[in-house]
Amino acid sequence: MTKSNRHYVLAAGGTGGHMIPAFALASELDRRGHHVALVTDERGAAIPGKPDFLTAHVIPAGRFGKNPLRWPSALKRVMEGRSMTLRLFGNFEPSAVIGFGGYPAFPALIAAKSARIPSLVHEQNAVLGRVNRTLARSVDAIATAYPEVKRLKGKYADKVHLVGNPVRASVMALRDEPYPHFSEDGIFRVLVTGGSQGARILSEIVPDGLAMLPPALRGRLQVTQQCRAEDIEAVRARYSAHGIPAELGTYFEDMESRLADTHLFIGRAGASTIAELTAVGRPAILIPLPIATDDHQAANTMEMVEAGGARMIRQPMATVANPDDFEEEKANRMRGRQSDIKQRMAKDLCKQIRVLADNPKGMAQAAHAAWNCGRPHAVSDLADLVESFGGADMMDVIKVGGNQARARVQGAATAHSQARETAR
Repeated sequence: MTKSNRHYVLAAGGTGGHMIPAFALASELDRRGHHVALVTDERGAAIPGKPDFLTAHVIPAGRFGKNPLRWPSALKRVMEGRSMTLRLFGNFEPSAVIGFGGYPAFPALIAAKSARIPSLVHEQNAVLGRVNRTLARSVDAIATAYPEVKRLKGKYADKVHLVGNPVRASVMALRDEPYPHFSEDGIFRVLVTGGSQGARILSEIVPDGLAMLPPALRGRLQVTQQCRAEDIEAVRARYSAHGIPAELGTYFEDMESRLADTHLFIGRAGASTIAELTAVGRPAILIPLPIATDDHQAANTMEMVEAGGARMIRQPMATVANPDDFEEEKANRMRGRQSDIKQRMAKDLCKQIRVLADNPKGMAQAAHAAWNCGRPHAVSDLADLVESFGGADMMDVIKVGGNQARARVQGAATAHSQARETAR
């Protein structure tokens, strides 16, 4: 098997955060002449965006929760998944197995170790995920999306490679487009999303927070918001009561075109969201999911916030509980407390929007700060790392702290900054 015609197996869990970078890598490896197969679960096989050439192999994957009584059945499913993946390896003969996190990656990667096939994992978040953490010792390389990743032990530093988080080609195509013109009297386009299923807290606080803006600024708003299906009519009524024009939907197929026109993003801080915002350079107000494992969404915001490209608002855990699950007196107290918290969040959101929107030059600077956090070569650098297995030595250019990689990113940022200054 030549370098131009190798076989690779990608293994990813059934969420968009795991699957989007897997799809991006698959497309890049296919473009380079390699053959690629995907190992996932039923949810992963149903995620939209899978390239037509990519065959998905659905395997059982056990979930080890907090209840020890369920561990034996979970282990049984893991071993079933391992056996199925080993049979795939026997036919496909991969040069390497690449895991993107999620439970289906676990049996595939332990199968790779058993078959003595080189393996690596890609971590999309700023906290090493549970599966990747478990496998960190046995894999040959760990690709990261952030310079600093929590829960990644220092003893693994020699196998860590900073590549970034691959994004869709349609989004990456916007990277060299200028930030939409934003002035003191022009349209103010706001995009609100909460991940693939929306976020109820955003449906409750964003309309109210926007309604608190001064009339002159509120009258310039043009809002696009993704909502849950069960919330959409209530959100529409909220915006209508506030006199704010808003386009609502449960899913937008042309999200990249909406992102292209956006002046300000408001939403969750999932890995793919951060990667896309930094790829195109859009300022953001981020509200991390408070129940995310290891609080990884809050960690995801840090680089962008510290650079000046985003602001973060915390959602207290008290807003997560459902009052309907409690007896009447406690439920009423909980609803009152939640109402107060949401009101404070709406006021904070209004304040943060005003800080940005009242200073058009500052808004453009925040956009550029976000852009500087992007890693536009993520998919090619990850593909280079993957190709290093069975071929030449791993490329120093993509090692963490590699001077050439850093120079390439900084050089692109400088050129982009100069082009924007010329445009002004």
